[in-house]
Amino acid sequence: MQILQGPEVLERFSIDYFRGASTFGALSDDTIRWLFNQGRAYALDKGDVLFEPDERGDAFFVILQGSLAYFKCHEGKYAHIRNYQLGEQIGFMSMIALHNRVGSAVAHEDSIVLEVSTTLFHQLHEQAPQDFGLLMMNLAREMARTLRSVDNIVVDKVHDQAENE
Repeated sequence: MQILQGPEVLERFSIDYFRGASTFGALSDDTIRWLFNQGRAYALDKGDVLFEPDERGDAFFVILQGSLAYFKCHEGKYAHIRNYQLGEQIGFMSMIALHNRVGSAVAHEDSIVLEVSTTLFHQLHEQAPQDFGLLMMNLAREMARTLRSVDNIVVDKVHDQAENE
């Protein structure tokens, strides 16, 4: 994993490219620039680990390029939960719940992510409250979609189990 300069990443792509990311949707150009200037970006090679279980959940990451596989850990067992794609975030749930990581995020392919730490998140709230509200709506919407997907899996499992009895 290699640290990149946020402004260089912003220059390499474009504001419109990042505006297409679901996490950044509807944020102002100034706020997107500010996040890149204040945040830390990382380049990951395929197979690089972004975070592991029990690490502090004091940041989330927006996928700017590539994808990350997420492996949930429970009682020493791991299961691949899903791949996170361009524009999505990974790690917000741990950060907002104030708990350590409960899984591993591994680059599924060469990827670039932007780290949004709790400090940066708080600073955004103070500096650009309207954009902070938009970011929170984007993050909440993504969590709601994930929960709906998990709920659908539970329904399918319950029905499959009932049919097999």
